[in-house]
Formats: sequence, structure tokens, C-alpha cells
Amino acid sequence: MSELYPLKFKTIFKEKLWGGQKIKTILGKDFGDLDNCGETWELSGVKGNISEVVNGEFAGASITDLIERFKSDLVGESIVENFGNEFPLLIKFIDAAEDLSIQVHPDDELAKKRHGSRGKSEMWFILQADQDASLISGFNRKTNKEEYLKYFETGKLNQLLNSEKVKKNDVFYLPAGRIHTIGKGIMLAEIQPTTDITYRIYDFDRTDKEGNKRELHVEEALDAIDFDFYENYKTSFEEVKNQTSPIIFTPFFTTNKLSLDKQMEIDRTNLDCFKVYIGVGGSATIAGETLKLGEVMLVPANIKNYSIEPDGEVELLETYIELNQ
Repeated sequence: MSELYPLKFKTIFKEKLWGGQKIKTILGKDFGDLDNCGETWELSGVKGNISEVVNGEFAGASITDLIERFKSDLVGESIVENFGNEFPLLIKFIDAAEDLSIQVHPDDELAKKRHGSRGKSEMWFILQADQDASLISGFNRKTNKEEYLKYFETGKLNQLLNSEKVKKNDVFYLPAGRIHTIGKGIMLAEIQPTTDITYRIYDFDRTDKEGNKRELHVEEALDAIDFDFYENYKTSFEEVKNQTSPIIFTPFFTTNKLSLDKQMEIDRTNLDCFKVYIGVGGSATIAGETLKLGEVMLVPANIKNYSIEPDGEVELLETYIELNQ
């Protein structure tokens, strides 16, 4: 029987109204005839956008087919029990040449009720930011539905929103319900559950190539928005060279940062899950497969011990799901 190995995937390129050129100029990914590339989907189990393997014996196979074939050996027993043959994370790179729409995502309860889907909480890791680039995360004071609608209807919503200047290596966790947008001049890596539900609140009256405005979801968003105020919207973490630096632990995913200039040994004997590595700087060999900036690799759950060997220096995000641990 064929044996599993670290898997890399074909990039899915997405042209967007707000997309730019950094996917090509910084990450070195050729998006062909597209005018721009706003998003790349690097590892996806979303229907209609299922990732395909590009390396080794299983090249051309979809992640869904491989989960169906290898089950817990690929993703872990608890993952199969909870998600079946669906890969549970969506990994993206995003390049915002213009501001994205102001938006919000529903939580699990609301998403299941309305869409028969999972909710969406996401994490952003800033890969590059132009000078004075900023994003929106949450409100700048506690508000409520009535005040929010008053500001929205008078075109002053920005006065209620929390703006954050950003730089490379900044992290933001956006739980479902948090109003947000990525500002122009920012390129980031995004980790989220496998879902694609977005309630678009305001889109700056933009039109597409045919002159059509994108659909808004103002009413739907009202039941999804968290109107509370939080002291800290940026996620702080302590980065330690050549060690696993925890960034965030959530019910949806765990993410760590690895900044290495020497070999690291990984022992996953006690973890019943795959691990995904996202290249955010430099390159390395992981369990015998190379990974560089802008690439994503899935190390199957049944590979319990392996090494990460940096090519000089490497910066990686490491993400997985801890269920029933």
C-alpha cells in the first residue's frame, strides 16, 4: 500500500476588485492572465475549490479523496469523527491593493441555522505592509445595534470602528462577530475554518468590470455583529528563536510561529492531528520535502517524528486542530 508523505498543493488564484500584484512580486507566484490577484487559496476543502496535490505519487489527487482513502492516517481520528472527509481548515494569502469591504462573519450557531454551515473565526499574520497601512478590527467603544445603525445610515460608520496601524509579523485574531476589514497596502496569511460565509456591510460603492455593485448583507449582519469593546485587538506573542512560539489556541485551530536557524526535531506522539506549515520567510526541508516563502505543506497525522532543517533561516507558521486532546 502507498505511504503518505508531506503534501503540497496547487495554488487557486482569485482575482478581486481590490487585488494587487504582490502575490507575484513578493511571493513569486504567477497568476497568469488575471489582471490582479487578491487571494490565493493554498489549502482548501471548500466545495468548488478543493485543493489538489502537486508533489509526489498523489499529484493530481484532491485533499478530499485522500482523506476518504487514508482517513485518520492523514488527518487524525478526532478530525475524521468531527469533519468526515472535509478538510477542516482554509489557508490563504491575501493582497489588498485597495481596502476590502467592511464585513463580519457569523458564528457556528448562526451559520448553521442560516446556511447549514460552520461559522468563521480567522487569524491574520501580516507578511508585508506599506508605510502607514492599517486595518479595522472591532469597535473603538462599546456600542449597540441602534447606535450602529444611526452611524451606518448617516455614512459615519468609520467613526465607530477601531483602526490599527500594522507592520510585518503582527497578528490579529478575529472571532466570529467581529466587524473588520483589511486595509490597502497589506499582504497577509489567513487561517480559518472551512467555510466561505461573509456578510458584506459596506463596499465603498465600488463596481465590477460590468459596472455592478457587489451585494451587501446589511440586515443579515445585524444578528452576527459583536457590539462589545475590547482593550486589545492585536494578538501579542513572544517569539523565541529555535523554539515553538505559541501564537493562539482556539477551538477552531492552534497556531505557532517557528523562527529557525538550526534543525528542529518534531515529536507529535501525543497529537492526533495533521500539521500545516505556511512559509512566511526563507525556506526549509520538512520531513524530506522543501518549503519556501509563499508555500503551504500538510504533514500527515501518521508521521509522528520528523525534522525541520532551515536553509540558513526560515520563518514558518504551524497550524493544526486540537480536539479531544
